Amino acid sequence: MSIPLRPDPAYDRPMLMTAETHLRRRWMAALAKAGSAELEAAWGALTPQPDYTLLRRPETGLTMLQGRAGGTGQRFNLGEATLTRCTVLLTDGTQGFGYVLGRAPRHAELAALFDALLQDEAARPALLTQVIEPLEAAHAARKRKAAAKARATRVEFFTMVRGED
Repeated sequence: MSIPLRPDPAYDRPMLMTAETHLRRRWMAALAKAGSAELEAAWGALTPQPDYTLLRRPETGLTMLQGRAGGTGQRFNLGEATLTRCTVLLTDGTQGFGYVLGRAPRHAELAALFDALLQDEAARPALLTQVIEPLEAAHAARKRKAAAKARATRVEFFTMVRGED
């Protein structure tokens, strides 16, 4: 199954997103947005923990952030952000990648490990329910809490009509 997207201006062909790609985007986003302590707890609860080697040790650098005016306009460079990335190789040959904002080497390593583990179709359903769904729920709760805090500071402005002309 492919979901057609808008054509990418960098290429003269439309991008296609398979269901597999969509699912992987979902778990990569959940892993990147998770707290380091949440990932550590999920890793500690995982049995057995697989053996792995670091293909690319966690390294921190800068990435360019891009924006679009109104979400649909032409792209522009918004600024730079610190990013940590890591690549791992499991003993079965599966590679996992982790990209997280900020300086978080262990977080990037754990994200790469879970990415590699989630690529195994046999282990995926259990990992989705035990790891990814709780991480998504925790992220949603953090967003709701921040939105509620912002709503509490909302100020309603109104205009009073003056009797003078």
